[in-house]
Amino acid sequence: MDRFGRTIDYLRVSVTCRCNERCLYCMPEPNGRPVGNGDCLTANEILRVVQAAASLGFRKIRLTGGEPLMRPDLCDLIRQAAAVPGIEGIGLSTNGLRLASIAPSLAAAGLGGVNVSLDTLDPVAYRRMTGGDLQRVLDGIRAAQTAGFARIKLNCVLMRGINEDQIEPLARFAAARGLPIRFIELMPITTSKAPGRLRFLPAEEAMARLGPPDAWIPSPRSSGDWGPARYYRLPDRDASIGWIRPLTDPRFCDSCNRMRLTADGQLMPCLGDPTEFDLRRILRQSASDEPVRDCLSQAIAAKPRQHRFNRLGQPCRPMCTVGG
Repeated sequence: MDRFGRTIDYLRVSVTCRCNERCLYCMPEPNGRPVGNGDCLTANEILRVVQAAASLGFRKIRLTGGEPLMRPDLCDLIRQAAAVPGIEGIGLSTNGLRLASIAPSLAAAGLGGVNVSLDTLDPVAYRRMTGGDLQRVLDGIRAAQTAGFARIKLNCVLMRGINEDQIEPLARFAAARGLPIRFIELMPITTSKAPGRLRFLPAEEAMARLGPPDAWIPSPRSSGDWGPARYYRLPDRDASIGWIRPLTDPRFCDSCNRMRLTADGQLMPCLGDPTEFDLRRILRQSASDEPVRDCLSQAIAAKPRQHRFNRLGQPCRPMCTVGG
């Protein structure tokens, strides 16, 4: 537990900061700070962290990026991480561009579920938001369903004036495929000038586009749900819709159970706080896992009560180097 009584048992691990898209809400300006692989952790170093985390009570690992499917040894990493005693689930967040070709291999390696970013169903708007090809993402979602993952979720970042007209189509798309979709409030985690206050669309306003307040039926949290979304059902649509409200829910952080490991080996107790612990240095200075556990424990102890998104101003890192 941290000093506020929260159980911290969910580690999000960025396995690369390379990406094959350039989303408005994630990547820095093209002429800004270069984004590449940098001095990323090796697979063995990541596994040491996973083993140390599991020994402290972490139960869920989510692999993120950048785009994690760009890491060539990803399936081997999943296979080994899934075999660590104490780890109950391995998830992965992806933009889906490479998912169609690799979904069967991911499932065979032991991956339990995938979260796929899908911000719009309009191919032109999708390219504007991400620089990517929408059809490849749709093919990836279909391949993930065929591969039989236990959990498949769709993620949409809300941006006023860019994809607010897609809330209804995305909800219908997800419901037709029996998939939950989560709508996420825009967070200030990019050095790009594109997302600003004028682009912010609060979840409450987005919910109103789908139904009146009395139409939303809260869904109980499932045993396999480790994330921050609060789910509801709209019976007339047979849709399961999650809302992630870091900026408008004053109690958003009350049940936070997460920490993040960046691709370059920095441990972040909170996404919305600049505090970092240099775990890469520890991994490379000592062959013992005791200092790794000590660093994890120190980070848990340093986890703040609340994020500082509304007070930070310009972020210390773009989202692509943090891991979502």
